[in-house]
Amino acid sequence: MSPESLAGRDLISLLDYTTEEIQEILDLACEVKANPDHYDRALEGKTLFMYFEKPSLRTRVTFEAGMTQLGGHAIYYTAADGKIGVRESVEDVARNLERWVDGAMCRTFSHEMIQNLARNSEIPIINGLTDLLHPCQALADYQTLMEVKGDLAGKKLAFVGDGNNVANSLMTAGARLGVHVTVITPKGYEPEGEMVAACRAAADTAGGTITIGNDLALVEGADAVYTDVWASMGQEAEQDKRNAEFRAYQINRKVMDMAGEDAIFMHCLPAHRGEEVTSDVADMPRSVIFQEAENRLHAQKAVMLQVMGGV
Repeated sequence: MSPESLAGRDLISLLDYTTEEIQEILDLACEVKANPDHYDRALEGKTLFMYFEKPSLRTRVTFEAGMTQLGGHAIYYTAADGKIGVRESVEDVARNLERWVDGAMCRTFSHEMIQNLARNSEIPIINGLTDLLHPCQALADYQTLMEVKGDLAGKKLAFVGDGNNVANSLMTAGARLGVHVTVITPKGYEPEGEMVAACRAAADTAGGTITIGNDLALVEGADAVYTDVWASMGQEAEQDKRNAEFRAYQINRKVMDMAGEDAIFMHCLPAHRGEEVTSDVADMPRSVIFQEAENRLHAQKAVMLQVMGGV
């Protein structure tokens, strides 16, 4: 399947993409990383609208820098400038944007909002994060895992923490790529059943597996141990409760030793050192957290090149 086949596509969930399409994006991300000058005019004259309901260091800088490095331009717009769906309907915003810009990236709370935006616009809509999914993070994560560990099919990734949007996206991409994804949470924090079922169906086709459990021993044999903050944006009121319930799930040297001496450590950042991960793990030689952060730039450049017609 040619890269041109992705032009004009939305990126809302990686389950909407085939194994081959996700691999195309990852391969292009590696190519862009190795040869950035080859693409420095690929999106010349094109504009990306960036909408933020949730602030972010990595998402804003990597998308905006990515568009600049591809020869295009990005517009930063926040909910303080006018919240989509409040000051103006989602449908009307979508029909305005498609007449002005070549693509839109949205970082929102509501997954339904970004789906509605995509339904009502002819330009590609990129999911920069919703409460349900974070596909661009997962692409950067699997690019990193591929760089460090080689071919992804058959690899084992153990996610420890809340069954949140990052866990969901690691499952969706991993399911398509033939990865064995294990999500380990305290009881009551597992990913929602409908998402797990959809990912398991995809994994059955690609040769991977999706395992959900509550026992830290499930990290044994993992190629990568991954964690995230215990309370995401919007869950601040639950911080103390979550700290107590997740404390036993902290990633420390003991957990990394359980995984094995070749296991790498992954985190989407920001990291709350001393909570979900100890500093000695975050800074250990097998930690790739800043390689993941760098790859947000390259993976998202690949996405924009694909869906905005730059390749």
